[in-house]
Amino acid sequence: MSNEEQTQAGNRPLPNLNQPEAIVFDMDGTLFQTESLLLPAYHKMFDILREEGLHSGPTPPEERILGSLGMLLADIWKNVMPEADEAVHRRADELLLQLEIEGLEAGGTVLYPKVVETLRALHARGVRLFVASNGLEDYIHSIVVVHELKDLFEGLYSAGGSGTATKTELLGLLLDNHKISSAWMVGDRSSDVQAGKGNGQTVIGCAYAGFGRQDELKGSDVIISSFDELIGLYDNSAAPVL
Repeated sequence: MSNEEQTQAGNRPLPNLNQPEAIVFDMDGTLFQTESLLLPAYHKMFDILREEGLHSGPTPPEERILGSLGMLLADIWKNVMPEADEAVHRRADELLLQLEIEGLEAGGTVLYPKVVETLRALHARGVRLFVASNGLEDYIHSIVVVHELKDLFEGLYSAGGSGTATKTELLGLLLDNHKISSAWMVGDRSSDVQAGKGNGQTVIGCAYAGFGRQDELKGSDVIISSFDELIGLYDNSAAPVL
């Protein structure tokens, strides 16, 4: 193996990983630059809530929603507007989904650099690709369709569509449904780390989004700072012994 192959970005030595049957990706903060869609929708949503008499006062700081990414929606609203009742939270669900889908269809949203090229390269190598997200089903599906990724993924799993209470449970369902014994869980939040480790799988932590706390990715097997590092990790992983 050459010196170039021995290193990743920043001259870090490549870890010893086993080659997976499948790679499972979180969506927000991993594949999709959420703030390009979320923040305009977030401000419009609070304008509507004020018009409907469901919220008074200023819009909560953007940091509250950005810091909540990766959580289930029910937990996000408890963090963003803890004083509001359940009916307001459910109306926020409806509005945010509607506004985000409108924003996606209008264009201008972006994936992280090298996402499309990297997914296509992994797909060409025969890796089975999936999404597992705590987002709503229509939201995840819309991102994949708008950004023309549908042909690359074997399955799209969302907490909203599957009715699961945790990312760990969601990943377990995915692995069971597709008879997958070895996978990499790729994501940017502690829920992704917990999901991978809770199902006995390898975790690749993504440190480029910057939404989480400093210790968010503690417990990951590898932490990457650019999405295309996945190709080198896969190409240098140990093939399974048949």
